[in-house]
Amino acid sequence: MADAKITDEQLLARYQAGETECFEQLVERYRQELFHFLVRFVGNRAAAEDLFQESFLQVHLSADTFDPTKRFKPWLFTIAANKARDYLRRSNRRQAAPLSASMDGAGEDGRAFIDLLEAEVPQPGAAAEDAESAEAVRQTVASLPDHLREVLVLAYFNQFAYKEIAEMLGIPLGTVKSRLHAAVGTFAELWKSRTQPVSGT
Repeated sequence: MADAKITDEQLLARYQAGETECFEQLVERYRQELFHFLVRFVGNRAAAEDLFQESFLQVHLSADTFDPTKRFKPWLFTIAANKARDYLRRSNRRQAAPLSASMDGAGEDGRAFIDLLEAEVPQPGAAAEDAESAEAVRQTVASLPDHLREVLVLAYFNQFAYKEIAEMLGIPLGTVKSRLHAAVGTFAELWKSRTQPVSGT
């Protein structure tokens, strides 16, 4: 039976010990969050559904390789991100050129991008109250180049720490920060082009 006090790591350990219902509990815990992550990542709900299933199949197949001293969630999202990247490579997804190669001036904590997002775009919670706005946010995120979209989705929508993102994507910490700054700048430019009326000259 489900128990919210049981950690993800304990559920996986119980599953490995033969309590098969614990696997379904893990699936249910992440059904919404992981699915929405994949939708934002690949921009396709049907593909995201398939990738969700593939990700948990991989969890099942690789459960014995999980390091119990680490957190389950970053491991799961690493698997899902890799599945999504493979899908995008297979589908030869068109990559848009970033409108901003880099953004400087972030604070030492690397969180200054949130201030920019708050100034330029609606917050996800507020956007959820407005279906039209939420769809515009989704389309804007989907139009980002893959390497920028993945760090924006992981950092902003899924709230992973920079160090975790670096480990999940296999890139240096500095690269995570520079890509995130570029992603925010590109997102802001795309958002403004969507929402601001074109004035005649």
